[in-house]
Amino acid sequence: MKNEIKHTAHSTYRCQYHIVFAPKYRRKVIYGQLRADIGQILRKLCEQKGAEILEATAMPDHIHMLVSIPPYISIAQFMGYIKGKSTLMIFDRHANLKYKYGSRHFWCRGYYVDTVGRNEKVIRDYIKNQTEEDYMQDQMSLKEFMDPFTGSKTK
Repeated sequence: MKNEIKHTAHSTYRCQYHIVFAPKYRRKVIYGQLRADIGQILRKLCEQKGAEILEATAMPDHIHMLVSIPPYISIAQFMGYIKGKSTLMIFDRHANLKYKYGSRHFWCRGYYVDTVGRNEKVIRDYIKNQTEEDYMQDQMSLKEFMDPFTGSKTK
């Protein structure tokens, strides 16, 4: 079960984090084959560190993850590892991106992290519904530069 308390040789824990990070300059590049590859890369890297992805979604310009991380790894170490190694693996699989992202940086410098306590269900639902919410927000923020009925330009 994904919500269970876990054990190492000397500790019992449940360390869950909601993480959000984005490509450099918030470029909208996470789609199609790149989206699938990033998901595969992040799963592999988490597995190597003993972390478990409980929920995740890739938006065109950012990644949401709900992860369970062993207590012997700090969140800063984990994020450095995930972002650093995934950048190398992304550039290895998609060599054309090296020219768009100078000095081999794919992800922007910072990230958002929140510990998960009793609000885990809320965070899971938020991550699952993120795609729909972004789509609805885009629809509400569209400005019509031309009146669709008369054809005249609006100010």
